[in-house]
Amino acid sequence: MTARPPLWGLVAEFEGPTALLEAAERAREAGYARLDAYVPFPVEGLSEALGFRRTALPLLVLVGALVGAAGGYFMQWYAMAVWYPLNVGGRPLNSWPMFIPITFELTILFSGLFTAFGMLAINGLPKPHHPVFAVPQFSLATDDRFFFWIEAADPAFDAEKSRAFLNGFDPVGIYAVDET
Repeated sequence: MTARPPLWGLVAEFEGPTALLEAAERAREAGYARLDAYVPFPVEGLSEALGFRRTALPLLVLVGALVGAAGGYFMQWYAMAVWYPLNVGGRPLNSWPMFIPITFELTILFSGLFTAFGMLAINGLPKPHHPVFAVPQFSLATDDRFFFWIEAADPAFDAEKSRAFLNGFDPVGIYAVDET
């Protein structure tokens, strides 16, 4: 007899966004914290219902921009004033107007790189496989179905109580997701 893999969570399938939104709001009120939803198009108010909060990504972009600007300016200043001090036409070695284009370009480059890699890190990507992908009905998430997820690692999660809770919203189906 093989042992059943540990439960990863429960996913409920809904036909429309209204029931999904109601389930998400009620789940937050009931004390669930580790929730997610999979929808074929954006649903107004779903982020708030799931309890999403602002991330540190804007701060990472600002840090990237400042690092790029400081690095670009310092690189040019060091090259012109320390490595190769050449006085052309009596201008100062620290001629900041000439440094603006490259400083601006490195500001944009570094903020873009910090944005891309910061977003990947914050979202925990790349994640090529998630256990919910093993649910056969989940392929409909990109077509016309709405899925609501409660993770088993949630402190308020109890398999039977959570299933009964989700049944109260009249879903098309509730599927147990194993760690596979």
